[in-house]
Amino acid sequence: MNKKIFSILKYTILLGLGAGLLFLAFKKVNINETIDKIRNADLFWVMLSVIASLIAFLSRAIRWNLLIHPLGYKPKVMNTSTALMIGYLANLAIPRLGEVTRCGTLTQSEKIPFEKLIGTVITERIIDVLSLLVCMLLVAFFEYERLMKFLNENFISAFRNNTESAGNSPVLTIVTILALVVILYFVIKSKRGKVFTTKAKVIFKGIGDGIISVRKMKKPVLFLFHTILIWAMYFLMSYFCFFSLDSTSHLDWHAGLFVLVVGGIGMSAPVPGGIGAYHWAVTLGLMLFGITYDDGITFATLMHFSNTVVVIVFGALSFLYLFLKQRNGTPSADAA
Repeated sequence: MNKKIFSILKYTILLGLGAGLLFLAFKKVNINETIDKIRNADLFWVMLSVIASLIAFLSRAIRWNLLIHPLGYKPKVMNTSTALMIGYLANLAIPRLGEVTRCGTLTQSEKIPFEKLIGTVITERIIDVLSLLVCMLLVAFFEYERLMKFLNENFISAFRNNTESAGNSPVLTIVTILALVVILYFVIKSKRGKVFTTKAKVIFKGIGDGIISVRKMKKPVLFLFHTILIWAMYFLMSYFCFFSLDSTSHLDWHAGLFVLVVGGIGMSAPVPGGIGAYHWAVTLGLMLFGITYDDGITFATLMHFSNTVVVIVFGALSFLYLFLKQRNGTPSADAA
């Protein structure tokens, strides 16, 4: 019971954090004007942005298959794509739940051990972080001053100020200590029992196998190609969307790359679907290119909304596909 209460409390806090960030992002914005601007957006460019996102989803599914093949399994791309879309849909509700959900979905349809799939997802996440760092280096090369200003004003200075304030606040210090004690309690409690130890060994072995699958990959060049394609499509999602609004139609590819990086930072925040954090990061990033706050939040909302709609629609279709497949008794692919 305590574990359930803790989980509910944790997800409630994350949802509240996302809602709070969204409220702050729209606090000084005329909502009706924002909606009108989105309604008048050029749908042709929005659709091109959506197509780029779909290509990225498909490419990610194929790349995931390349990581799974060295484990001795050859899942169908359709099943991998379905699991991936359901995972994205789960992330809209609970942060990081998507990784577990997509592994569970593919385990059910392809009979691949769950712990091995988790290992491949961890490998994917490591590669994604490295890819984002590469994009950040490119931004630093082309837009060093803007990037440093963004990081300094929104992260470095804020961290420094909060650290100094925390040192002078005994109440905050006490709350922090209590929070650490509570976290330590749950960590210690979760490690009790022989059953946990046995399961942990199996899980960590599977995770290890999944991670080292990248070393046994038979098509590393194809894997690299899809990694580049995924991030190129992420870039085009933002760049195409620029032309859908009059206020951002003049921005060049430098701004598109900048939005890719700051948007990636926003989406990595532990809130459902990056809500609030993405809007905040992209808006502040666009302001460095002379875009007003109102126009920046309009662009961020359009980007986030269109991507969310894609995830909801294709996630729902993926659920329907699995339901019909199970009802018709379609056999799963055999392990290689």
